[in-house]
Formats: sequence, structure tokens, C-alpha cells
Amino acid sequence: MYSKLHSFGFIGIDAFLVQVEVDISQGMPSFDIVGLPDASVKEARDRIRSSLKNNQYKNPMAKITVNLAPADIKKIGSVYDLPILIGILIASGQLSGDFNNSAFIGEISLSGDVKKIYGVLPMVIKSKELGITDIYIPADNALEGSVVKGVNIYPIRHIKDIINHFDNTLKLNTIAPYKYSPQPNCCDLDFRDVKGQFQAKRALEIAAAGEHNVLLIGPPGSGKSMLAKRIPSILPPMTFDESIETTKIHSISGNLNNKSPLIVNRPFRSPHHTTSTAGLSGGGSNPCPGEISLAHNGVLFLDELPEFSRPTLEILRQPIEDCVITIARAKAKITYPCSIMLVAAMNPCLCGFFGHPTKKCTCSIGSVNKYLNRVSGPLLDRLDIHVEVLPVEYSDLSSKEKSESSESIKNRVITARKIQIDRYKSSPITSNSKLTSNLIQKYCTLSPDANAILKGAFEKMGLSARTYDKILKVARTIADLDSSNIIDFQHIAEALQYRNLDRKYWRNV
Repeated sequence: MYSKLHSFGFIGIDAFLVQVEVDISQGMPSFDIVGLPDASVKEARDRIRSSLKNNQYKNPMAKITVNLAPADIKKIGSVYDLPILIGILIASGQLSGDFNNSAFIGEISLSGDVKKIYGVLPMVIKSKELGITDIYIPADNALEGSVVKGVNIYPIRHIKDIINHFDNTLKLNTIAPYKYSPQPNCCDLDFRDVKGQFQAKRALEIAAAGEHNVLLIGPPGSGKSMLAKRIPSILPPMTFDESIETTKIHSISGNLNNKSPLIVNRPFRSPHHTTSTAGLSGGGSNPCPGEISLAHNGVLFLDELPEFSRPTLEILRQPIEDCVITIARAKAKITYPCSIMLVAAMNPCLCGFFGHPTKKCTCSIGSVNKYLNRVSGPLLDRLDIHVEVLPVEYSDLSSKEKSESSESIKNRVITARKIQIDRYKSSPITSNSKLTSNLIQKYCTLSPDANAILKGAFEKMGLSARTYDKILKVARTIADLDSSNIIDFQHIAEALQYRNLDRKYWRNV
């Protein structure tokens, strides 16, 4: 006897259709799974045998062959337990029904419970694209699947649920579609609580408004990490499309919980400096997203930047520019999105007081240069805004006056982002940081005074072509915050201020 069911697998953040074929024939009792399965797929044999036995269903004493097609794509995970078990019941005559427009995904325990799996959202999206209207998934994943409208989601807790459903003993109910609504930012940290640091807060406002990468450099205790951790409180809300794309990445990584089917707040990822290259970029024998992809549409914060290994930092250079990262393996090439706002913080030397206004640095010049040289010039060049975070004055710390709130800053950021979205509605970009050379020429119009000061700075400071573009992008954002169509003198002057620190600290490196 033969049966065929639909299921899914995924490569990167995209799913693909898998045909689960089961053939039961006479011969020596065996249970073979073919179609390039990994170890966890092969282990399905033992889980299925035990669950059939423990629920009083017949375990066919015959030659069982399971084929997972297409056979040239590797199948990973325990997602195929449920369709294989249903296929065996159909092929052995224990279950009947119309399965042509149905798909099945889920892991089965030895007792027959259907357990949570990873990657449900991209699979349900693929089901809708293929016109498969009914999909049976673990109950713990049902809310995640309900995000996709136009597909009937049947939550399964035990194999008896689905068997009773097709036997018409007890019909399953579909779960109601999830209703998306933009959520207020849940960040508890507020810029209202930050004393002083007016220049740093202004720089972070510009960075958030244009999605620019930032470097914070200063002595220990000056507030670099404190400022960085408050950036989510001033970022604009995620759109539905951004939420879907971000959630797909976290779905295949197993980072979603049962209460929230969508990532509705922009991610803030802060990996430790001991993170490996694969941990940051993604990889492994079955490539998984790294921190740079998990921060997609959000913030990747690298504290103590020079303490990261050099290869780990250098892996960031291309993804920062391209907004995607490609992981190549012998049998597959996987691309993950990584449109991020990179925020880095560092001390200027080992002791932390090089360039401090009052405290003396105890490091030698050679030691300072060696420490700063851990951050390469090409990576430094890709950080749009460089901010020196100096110690807070006593008068600011002791002041009872509250600083400007995150909500107030966020309103200006949202207004500037709306200007950019309207401006670039005919382009694939949505923020100034993503401007290409052609779009820079089109949208970064300089006043005569602004052009003069930029020309003088370019010749005097010996700027690179990339730095020139970065300055124009930042100036474009500053002009947007002023609701100005033209980039004027003051916009270029302020943008240039955020490119001086590499000359101060890295001049001898």
C-alpha cells in the first residue's frame, strides 16, 4: 500500500514543499527513510513505532519505505514525524480521508504527544503560496501559524486528535487569525534618566533617524553602554512586513514564545565579546542565523569592541554594506537578511583614560596604538557617526532637572523617517543610511556654503570616497530632522563633527 502527504522544510528563512511518500510492502520487517535525511529525521522511526504501540495502533510488520522528496535537498529536524506517522496509518489501512489539500508538520513523543517545532511561520507562508489551505501543526505553534491569513490552522496536541478528526469522531477547530496591531515600545529605559551627554544623545537621535551605524568611544563609566541600551526607546515602530521578516528569522532559530507570535519590537542584540565568528555571522553544519541576522531590523550592540577577535569583527564589513550575509557550504548556499543599526562602544586604551581631560593615561603610546589597531580602518570607515563620550560634569549629575524624554526624541525620529519613506517610495530603500551613489547625487543637494565647507574638509582631512558618502548621508538625516529639502552649511558642519575622532585617536595607528 502507498500514501503521499504534503509537508515542508526550510532553507535559510524560506520554506520548500516536501512530499512524504510511504510504501508498505511484503518482505522482511524494516523501516527505511530515504531522501537525504539527517540523524534527527532517521530517529523518527523509533519515535513513530513507540507512539503507535503506546496508542494501540497497529505497527505494520512489513517493509516500510519512506521517501522525502525532493531527494537532493537535505531534510533536517523532527518536523516530519507527524506526516510519516499519518502516512503509515493511511498505507496500512488504519486511516482514510481526503489529504490532497492538507499539510502536516510536527514532532511526536513516544506517548503520541505532538511537540513544538521550529520554522513554522515560513512553512505556513509557503503553504499559502502553494494554495494548500489546511495545515496541521503542533498546538504550541498554532498562534505563530495564525499570523498568515488565508490558511486554516489546525492545532494538534496528540496524534489521536488528528486521527479522530479524519475519522469524523471528533472534529478539530481551526484557530482564529492573529490580528496585528503596532505595539508601543516596551523598553523600560528612558533617555530622561541620562544626565548630561547632550552631544552623545544628539548623535544617537541622528543615528536612529537615519538608521546610521555609531561608534561610542570614551573612558570607563562615562555612560556608553547606558546610552546604547536606551536606543530602542527612540526607534520607530516596526511595520507589519518588517515584523514578518524578523519573525521568520527568530522562528527558525527557536526564539519565539507561545504568547507572542510576532516580533513587534525592534530587536536589540548584545553578544559578549567572546562570541565566535560563526556565532556572530551564522553557520554550523546546518547553517543557522547568527547575531547579525537576529538583530535584523533592529540594533546590534557590540560593547568593548576591541575585545572581539579580529576575524569576528572583519566578518561584519560586507554585511554592513550589503544588508545580507551569505553562508556557503559544500552542498548549500544560504543567505540571511541583516539590515541592522550597528552600535559599538569602546575605551580608547587598555586603562581607558587615553585622551581623558583630567585623568592620566598609564599606557605607553605603543600599547595605545596596539589596542586601537584591533579595530581596522575599513571597519571604522563603515561606522557613519563617531561620538566621544566624556565624563559627566558634577553640575549635570547633581541637577534635579529632568532630561528630554525618549518619547519626545522618538517623535522627531518618526517624523524624519516618514520624510525618508516618502522620498524613497519609488526606491527599494527606506532610510538615508542605505543611499547608493546614484541616489546620493539625486537627493543630497548642497547649498553653496555647504558645498564649500565639505570641499575644504575633504582636501584638508584627506577623506576617502566612502567617508565622503557617509558624511552626505548623515547630513541628509540632519536636514530631515530640520525638515529641510536642501543640505545647508550647519547640516554639513555637524556631520563633519562626527568624523573627527578617527583623526584624534587613530592618527598614529
